[in-house]
Amino acid sequence: MNIVTAGVEPASVLLRRQRPEWLEEWGRFAASFSFADLPEEARDRTRLVLLDSIGVIAAGMQEPELASLLRQPTYAAGGTAIAIGAGHTLPPLLAAFANGTAGTMLELDEGNQYARGHPAIHVVPAALAAAPRDGAALLGAMALGYELGARIGIASKLRVTMHPHGTWGTLGAFLSVAHLRGADAQQIMQGINLASSLGLSTSRRTMLEGATVRNTYAGFSNQLGLMAWDLVAAGFTGETDGVGAVYGGIIAEDFQPSAMTDSLGVRWEIARNYFKRHAACRYTHGALDALGMLRARLPGLRVEDIAAISVETYVWAAQLDLPAPANMLSAKFSIPFALATALVHGEASVPAFRPPALQDPAIRDLAARVTVREDLALTAQLPGLRPARVAMTLRDGSVHQAEVLTNRGDTEDPYEAADIIAKFRSLAVPVWGEAGSTALLDAALEVDQAGGLDRLFSLLALPPRSMN
Repeated sequence: MNIVTAGVEPASVLLRRQRPEWLEEWGRFAASFSFADLPEEARDRTRLVLLDSIGVIAAGMQEPELASLLRQPTYAAGGTAIAIGAGHTLPPLLAAFANGTAGTMLELDEGNQYARGHPAIHVVPAALAAAPRDGAALLGAMALGYELGARIGIASKLRVTMHPHGTWGTLGAFLSVAHLRGADAQQIMQGINLASSLGLSTSRRTMLEGATVRNTYAGFSNQLGLMAWDLVAAGFTGETDGVGAVYGGIIAEDFQPSAMTDSLGVRWEIARNYFKRHAACRYTHGALDALGMLRARLPGLRVEDIAAISVETYVWAAQLDLPAPANMLSAKFSIPFALATALVHGEASVPAFRPPALQDPAIRDLAARVTVREDLALTAQLPGLRPARVAMTLRDGSVHQAEVLTNRGDTEDPYEAADIIAKFRSLAVPVWGEAGSTALLDAALEVDQAGGLDRLFSLLALPPRSMN
């Protein structure tokens, strides 16, 4: 009788496996990499990613769940790593978890449309917690970890029931830490294989239901990335082709090894990222951008003038059709609510999704008059485009329509550096005040200059304004 389960190879076959060629190339590439190897555009983008991540982490750290978590005995202050925006230090593993979790609380962390996920928030907290020796090393670790995680996202297709947070980001976090620890090629390859087994069994439904455990996924990736390096340094091993196994048939499929090395060292994924200004799921952004176009055309528009709004969009966005979300997270994954609260508040800002907005009768009434459906022709334009069509019917019977093909902030329509700086200020000033935020802004953008990292860390350790 054959007792080998389908899909599981006998040990005699497994022992003959060799490391894939792409992994050997990555080991050599990562072991010899330095921040100076990045082209100027990628270096500039990495500085902006650091700035943006600091802002979203600090703002997210003020949320009730994070404040309560940091009051737990396990998180008592004391350690070598900074909980950004909390005013105290923690052991590195706890700081990496707290910062990674805080960075996803407000749905404002950057992302990469080609990877179909959010690489930076999975590597920045780990890199900061790993005690980088200087600012250039920090930025280099960020870019390198970002590259590995994003390329796995590009090379594979996560199962549709999976949430991308907490999956390939763990490998990116590991590589950031390994780079800062001076890992050699063998350690890097071993760690990539080991870290491939440490992703979470994430559920896509968490975001739709507003289950806030989803916000911890990136936190765990950062924590596990740090742990993966410790395991490698201690002599633990991974399977010969962990990435191919996990992302070729376990949590993802159709893994394409060639995507891991295509233009490696020439094309940098961090330079192809997107930043977010709407504090909501990216799938809502097309509809929000189209709504913004309509508001610009109708300067005298009042909420009470609107009879109905219809949205036609691609399949993934069309799933976000919940008209009456139960909490802040589910509201950020609701196109009806996002449009309604943006109209009432003037923008899809952080306050536009907080509990007072959720309970606002005017917003809830308007959200009930928003319908969302998939247009197969728009779905067919994926993955290159993210189209949305919004039609607004006014009570006078007139219909006004706007359509977008991409999200504002995407590679095709990027934000300027000034936009990212303005976003940072909007998030940081409520935490640290004008003076503190300005100092942090300068420190983050000059972190690779002499003394830059020490200056940045001293400012990040400042308590929030509410504690001053």
